[in-house]
Amino acid sequence: MTTENRKSNLSAYDIIAIISAAGLLSWIITDFFGGMIIWLLSYSLIIIPITLLYIFSITETIASIVRKGKQTSKIKLTAHGIVLFSILIFNLYRSEIFKSESIMSAVLKDDLYHHRLILRKNGNVENQTNGMFGFRETFHGKYKIESDLIIFSEKPYDNDFIPDTLLIDRKQGALFMEKDSIGNFRTNKEWLNHFEIEENK
Repeated sequence: MTTENRKSNLSAYDIIAIISAAGLLSWIITDFFGGMIIWLLSYSLIIIPITLLYIFSITETIASIVRKGKQTSKIKLTAHGIVLFSILIFNLYRSEIFKSESIMSAVLKDDLYHHRLILRKNGNVENQTNGMFGFRETFHGKYKIESDLIIFSEKPYDNDFIPDTLLIDRKQGALFMEKDSIGNFRTNKEWLNHFEIEENK
């Protein structure tokens, strides 16, 4: 079969399935680059029509399966299958199934951002950062605990907001970040000077 014949065999529904599936996959991937919501707000004139087109396409594909059964276009089935498989993989990646057990989580909230530190049994740490307009980003690092100190060997952030050592104060349920002029941790709870411990195993 020639290339021209192959092209002529593509129906309008096939083309819609390919374009809408590719567009939806691109939007899903943006979750790794600040979050899907913030991209939706920034590019709604592109994302909303693509999403509506995808809903139309998958509805038409389901109707085609009911009508035609095995004669349904394999191009449409493949396009939608890739999207559904990608969503499954994405949710598995975001879940706790394949991650090491969490031994401690702590949260710090300011006016714009919400930071959650998750310390895992295998020495990995995550800093899940959530901000305005659906912004979301996760930084990864490594840590060790020495006495009452959490020491980051690989920092889970890209700035100096969180220092490389935190003090665990179990009585107050906090991780303190700031030190005084002689290098001792300040253990009075103040605005933005500590994480509140949510879970501690």
